[in-house]
Amino acid sequence: MRPFRYLPSTPTPGCLPLTANRALDAFPIGNVPLSEHQRCALAGAWPKGEIIEVYPHAWLELADVAAFMAEPTAAALVDAQGAELMLRPGATGPVCRAQGSFLLRFAWDLLVANERALKLRTDWQNQGDCHASLYVDGRLSVGAGTRILPGVVIEGDVVIGAGCKVGPNCYIRGATSVGNGCHVGQAVELKHSILLDKTNVGHLSYVGDSVLGEKVNFGAGTIISNLRHDGRPHRSMVAGELIDTGRRKFGAIIGDGVHTGIHTSIYPGRKIWPGLTTRPADVVDRDLV
Repeated sequence: MRPFRYLPSTPTPGCLPLTANRALDAFPIGNVPLSEHQRCALAGAWPKGEIIEVYPHAWLELADVAAFMAEPTAAALVDAQGAELMLRPGATGPVCRAQGSFLLRFAWDLLVANERALKLRTDWQNQGDCHASLYVDGRLSVGAGTRILPGVVIEGDVVIGAGCKVGPNCYIRGATSVGNGCHVGQAVELKHSILLDKTNVGHLSYVGDSVLGEKVNFGAGTIISNLRHDGRPHRSMVAGELIDTGRRKFGAIIGDGVHTGIHTSIYPGRKIWPGLTTRPADVVDRDLV
């Protein structure tokens, strides 16, 4: 029997539209489901016979788990905002405060988790077919069957899945994860973003500080803005309320199966729900639901 059990899952309206078609614990972070990251952080941390309860939407880091287990009277591991991440059933002692672990409350929290996951990653390997002109300043992992065409520049920690086509002349930087079966095409720039499986950003587009769901298709010249002119943190609408993201750079959250028309422009902090489309030259200045 595994030494932990999940607490009941609760709704996460702040993570919509990404959770419209999947549970948050199944969301791929660094191309690995959140639940798998939890299992890795939790593995081997318990005294025999002890059962720990884990919140399914927690980003857990090994150092915090170890610190919690080193305090046998601690009742809970909580994040900086006091949200419970792990519980010791029946314990009435003090709480243990996490240094890096946190509860995933909003879609933009996935960008933080992705950055942490890539920073902690140790398995970096190239199984693809990469052109000799590929320039890498950082760490790159490439899945089997992926082709990287001439003129591609990589900076930072970047994971590209299997069966992708990248290039020519792409610029991928920051902590960026590209899923399986994706196409990132001519003169596209990706920065600090997450693309899920079978998503296409084919021509002359910019995607920064954003999350794109599965089977998204960006028409040529689709641009996501990620910076306010006044430099202040972005706000994003959640359940009818404008929430301060705390992020100076934040792009868009795009649901599964969204298609944009050519030259679509998307304001910062906007979301597009699964299956919706835009017309050529549309300006997305509010959430599309």
